[in-house]
Amino acid sequence: MKSVPDFFGCKVFDDRVMKAKLSAAVYQSLRKTIDEGAKLDISVANAVAAAMKDWAVAHGATHYTHWFQPLTGVTAEKHDSFISPSPDGGVIMEFSGKELIKGEPDASSFPSGGLRATFEARGYTAWDPTSYAFIKEKTLCIPTAFCSYGGEALDKKTPLLRSMEALNKQAMRILHLFGNDEVKCVRTSVGPEQEYFLITKEMYEQRKDLRFTGRTLFGAKPPKGQEMDDHYFGVIKPKVAAYMEELNEELWKLGILAKTEHNEVAPAQHELAPIYTTTNIATDHNQLTMEIMQKVAVKHGLVCLLHEKPFAGVNGSGKHNNWSLTTDKGTNLLSPGETPYENAQFLLFLCAVIKAVDDYQDLLRLSVATAGNDHRLGANEAPPAVVSIFLGDELNAVLEAIEEGTLYTGTEKTQMKLGVDVLPKFNRDTTDRNRTSPFAFTGNKFEFRMLGSSNSIACANIMLNSAVAESLKVYADRLEKAENFEDTLHAMIRKTIKDHKHIIFNGNGYDETWILEATEKRGLLNYRTTPDCMPHLLDEKNVRMLTSHKVFSEAELRSRCEIMLDNYCKIVLIEANTMIDMANTEIDPAVSAYVLELAKTAAAKKEVDMSISCSYEAVLLKKLTRLEEQIAVRAEELKEAVMKVEEIKEIREEAYMIRDTVLGKMGELRVACDEAETITAKKYWPFPTYSDLLFGVK
Repeated sequence: MKSVPDFFGCKVFDDRVMKAKLSAAVYQSLRKTIDEGAKLDISVANAVAAAMKDWAVAHGATHYTHWFQPLTGVTAEKHDSFISPSPDGGVIMEFSGKELIKGEPDASSFPSGGLRATFEARGYTAWDPTSYAFIKEKTLCIPTAFCSYGGEALDKKTPLLRSMEALNKQAMRILHLFGNDEVKCVRTSVGPEQEYFLITKEMYEQRKDLRFTGRTLFGAKPPKGQEMDDHYFGVIKPKVAAYMEELNEELWKLGILAKTEHNEVAPAQHELAPIYTTTNIATDHNQLTMEIMQKVAVKHGLVCLLHEKPFAGVNGSGKHNNWSLTTDKGTNLLSPGETPYENAQFLLFLCAVIKAVDDYQDLLRLSVATAGNDHRLGANEAPPAVVSIFLGDELNAVLEAIEEGTLYTGTEKTQMKLGVDVLPKFNRDTTDRNRTSPFAFTGNKFEFRMLGSSNSIACANIMLNSAVAESLKVYADRLEKAENFEDTLHAMIRKTIKDHKHIIFNGNGYDETWILEATEKRGLLNYRTTPDCMPHLLDEKNVRMLTSHKVFSEAELRSRCEIMLDNYCKIVLIEANTMIDMANTEIDPAVSAYVLELAKTAAAKKEVDMSISCSYEAVLLKKLTRLEEQIAVRAEELKEAVMKVEEIKEIREEAYMIRDTVLGKMGELRVACDEAETITAKKYWPFPTYSDLLFGVK
């Protein structure tokens, strides 16, 4: 058996392969494009395409595809073979630079939010040379951006790359002010921890809700859930261990740095964490990770659930976005460093993040907004919908000392002025972690914990990169005009701390009193649902900021607001219709059948002996008959609510009615059905229960 270093990245056209397959001149030109954004010459593209095709064919590939990330939340691919006809009637294997650089999928068939009419079909995919091509099964996958005929971004990668460039531009201005002239670029790096559930495929197939929506729409609480905390970091079951082993191997072949795996808090829940890498590559890798998780699970007789809240009453699944800023020289700009000089630079970047998170709380919240994540946020297993920052005691003390102009009494007792000579040194990793915080500093990075497990990490990082770029721009504009750099720097950091300290909270984010304090005393935003927050994408300040950094055009922003609200509505309506179907065709008939058996049993007892008491059957019959009627009535009420929603033409109004009416009707139907489950004989219940699903993998 090969060792991991021997096969790691064997399916990736990475730097090692490029060095071996390309001429020195072509390789250097391509690296200049990748590292510095230099224009790609067509002759270089042709040489790369030929080498890429030869390498892929040698590894068994017969087709290629431009692999992209449309606004559906999943990836897309159209496969074309390498074959071209030859004069003798045979075929040859060809792949040109033109085919590498550009593809033409149908742009009208993907969500566009009004950017494209149905008859306007032309769209383009454009090669992203900063993300390595890879082989999946027998297809060469070329990571690409996706845009319309008019140039509007129809994907998640294009604005992500724009946001990275915006942040790089502003961060470089700041570094030059600190005398760091050797740095050529600043990159954002991300490591997304991925949570998921594993259940048996056999049970999955028996539940329409899981098959149609990815989550259970019915299910009574099992006798045992996660109360004992015995599953967290517990011994991994053999079937799960075998799955994890194969998953790791498949990810490693694709160059994905899967590092950590363990059982999570809820029964049947697990987590995989990678080593973090450049944000656009991390985004590609996470999309691949989710796809491969699901494919490998099926081979083991399992199904991988990536929904944010597949089971009510137990923890849902998140995706923790570990985000940092790194120079091309390898310096982490969110690491305090070893000298006072580095501390000053660190504090400025830290303040830029604090300011960004406070100024654009709404953008961060809506970047993780989905119908699924609405069930998870604030449910005592995930951060609340209120955005706040955790810094820990030491950093908090440092910022307080700067604001107040007092002594910092941590590692040194020195007057807290930001002059390079007198700024005290403070240590790294001297603080606890806060798993209840939406946005927590963890030593040399921030952990954004609000993402749902099925989210693309692109959306959150687009908003985070853009917001920090805006803060850095404000700072750079002031500092470049400053007569005294140190005095201006000191005053600016003090003002940032004073103006934005209300976003810093080091306590328990699960505590209900915090929500009251956050909203009523601190004035922080609390957008509980997707319809609450998504329209704020179009607030003037947000449109102005995102368009000024050229991350989005105003038309692109309007389209995304439309798409996200439409997606929310469609998801909830599919869930509602699935509930109606299951209640009418499975649950109510099952309850009715059990009611009939109970009635027959009671009658049979009376025939044997009239003096026999049938109180058990009588009580149960009364309860079940009442519930049977409730289920039928509430299913009909839900159906009527859905029909009213479908008559609405305006997407915001539709989303608000779903939030205010449909979800409530869904909850009422579920209560009746779940109560019926607890008193219906198991042999009559039409599908696997929570006890079966959560404890079914041996």
